[in-house]
Parts: sequence; C-alpha cells; structure tokens
Amino acid sequence: MEDLLWVTDAKYVDGYKIALTFNDGIQKVVDLENHLSGKIFEPLKEKDNFMKFFVSDWTIEWDNGADLAPEYLYSLPTT
Repeated sequence: MEDLLWVTDAKYVDGYKIALTFNDGIQKVVDLENHLSGKIFEPLKEKDNFMKFFVSDWTIEWDNGADLAPEYLYSLPTT
C-alpha cells in the first residue's frame, strides 16, 4: 500500500516558481510556468494571481478553485 503524499508548506520564489515541502520531508522548487494550461489555470498566468496560492489540507490551491495534485507536483523536476 502506498503512503499518501501531501504538501505541508509552500513559498513563492519568483516567476512561476514555488518552493514545496512534502510530508515525507522532500523539499523542491518547481517551475509551474509551462503547467498552467486549461480554463481554470488561465487567470494564474497573471503573476499577481499566481502568487496568491495557499496550502490546503493536501496541496496548493488558488481562490478560483485551481489546484494541482501533490503527486503531480512531486513528479516535477526541481529547478
């Protein structure tokens, strides 16, 4: 059985980069600039909107309802 993965902390770095900490202690900086496709992510292409993320119970979310699965974020390369 796989352990559940979730984001425990997230801080804005610059551009579209976010420093993430996961519940297994792994820390990484991911660049989401090329991962903001689809109608719900369109407003996040404006940096002012992108920067307003928060950590929910399990991942990062934005006020418009956009979120990214923690497993997806975990799989992204570190920048």
